[in-house]
Amino acid sequence: MRGRIEDGQPVTLGPVDPTVVEAGDVVLVRWKGNFLLHLVKQATRDRLLIGNNLGRVNGWVQREAVVGRVVQVHPLRG
Repeated sequence: MRGRIEDGQPVTLGPVDPTVVEAGDVVLVRWKGNFLLHLVKQATRDRLLIGNNLGRVNGWVQREAVVGRVVQVHPLRG
């Protein structure tokens, strides 16, 4: 998710109750057989609109698809 988190940049994930995820959170979600780390753009009672920090939108996922939430972004090592 370029801009906020660069490719290959380590993060720490924490558990999260999917019902408390809100717009602005960065979450790991199950998406089309894979796992994606994405920004929550909008949140409704049942679904989350995920995308990146550069304006791209992937689409809506059910809240149950949330695996964890980013709790810390670590610096890239050069």
